[in-house]
Amino acid sequence: MHQHNRLRAAFLVSSMAVALAAQGSAQTPAPQDYQPGQVIKVAFHYSRWNYPKEITLPEGCQLHVVETGDTLWDLGQKYLGNPFSWPQIWEMNQWITDPHWIYPGDHLVIPAGRKAIQPGQTPSEISGLAPGGRLQTKLRPDEYAFTFQDFLQLPYLVPNGAEAHFKEIGAVKVASRKDPLSSQLGDLDTIYLDGGSNNGLKIGDRLLALKVVKAKLPYLGNDKRFKNMGDVIKQFAVVRVTQLDAKSAVAVIEKSADSLEVGDRVVPFKEPANLVMHLREDARTPVLLQDPIARIVYAADSHMNAGTNDMVLIDRGSKDGLQVGQVLLSARERTWPVGAPDAKPQETAKTNYLIAQLLVVKTMEDSATCRILRAYEEVMQGDLVTR
Repeated sequence: MHQHNRLRAAFLVSSMAVALAAQGSAQTPAPQDYQPGQVIKVAFHYSRWNYPKEITLPEGCQLHVVETGDTLWDLGQKYLGNPFSWPQIWEMNQWITDPHWIYPGDHLVIPAGRKAIQPGQTPSEISGLAPGGRLQTKLRPDEYAFTFQDFLQLPYLVPNGAEAHFKEIGAVKVASRKDPLSSQLGDLDTIYLDGGSNNGLKIGDRLLALKVVKAKLPYLGNDKRFKNMGDVIKQFAVVRVTQLDAKSAVAVIEKSADSLEVGDRVVPFKEPANLVMHLREDARTPVLLQDPIARIVYAADSHMNAGTNDMVLIDRGSKDGLQVGQVLLSARERTWPVGAPDAKPQETAKTNYLIAQLLVVKTMEDSATCRILRAYEEVMQGDLVTR
């Protein structure tokens, strides 16, 4: 049950946005009152989309008027019996160009597919199965290991420092805010950018917000000396450009997982891919260590340790052959004394034991960001990571 709730919460954010407050409260009949062939007038309301102003309901379909809190995920469960059926609804309403975002008052045509299973009913996939037969249909959808929600909490390491990195990627600074009394900004707040069309921005562009969360990350190396690993940057919000001139722009925060502040940066947003959960079956103690061996150098939000679903940074990256989607194993070394207790130097034996399975979600040249798929105990800075 906890796993299902975690999956649902992640997919709610990765696959569609929290609906915005409705504007224009014209009365509309309940969806069940609409009949096929009926022409339905769509009341004016706030929506990012150029929604149809009237809809003729096709045969075999029904209509749903979006309310605050609705998501395509929930509507897939409500009308089609499976939340993973939400793309069928999206296909029927192609004026929605991004399924992450639906708005109160939007009118959605719903295919009249399989209804949600009521308590006590048996799914047809099971009821038609003869005794001793083998079920071929996959009844349980894939669990996602990385979604939009995780994308909006992803840290990564830049060894040359944040300012050099921002200059390299052409980041634009958040220069000011609409409300001068608000120091921390969130969803629907307006911000002003120190860059405009001269920086390649266009009205309607979606931008990814970045902030520095750890400057000059220290790490204790094998030589027992601390070294500067670079700056840790976190991506945490999506904003949309609404007004523009040559050197400045106005934007609205569409979705944020952290507070946005003046001085944070924005870069072009690219839609992230969901990654399906695939735990390794060869994960066991002791872990077979294979070169190149990495170490965990940072846990998200500068925590001393991390657990399942947390993000960590490791000190190996694309230069060492790591790729997004790989599942790595984390291990911790264990030593103990052997031989005569008064021997100098004292002899020791060494082994390791399994700590966690990690999914690579972003690679830089010399580092990678991993999401902890399964932690068997707390993961700490300095733990080993191997393929």
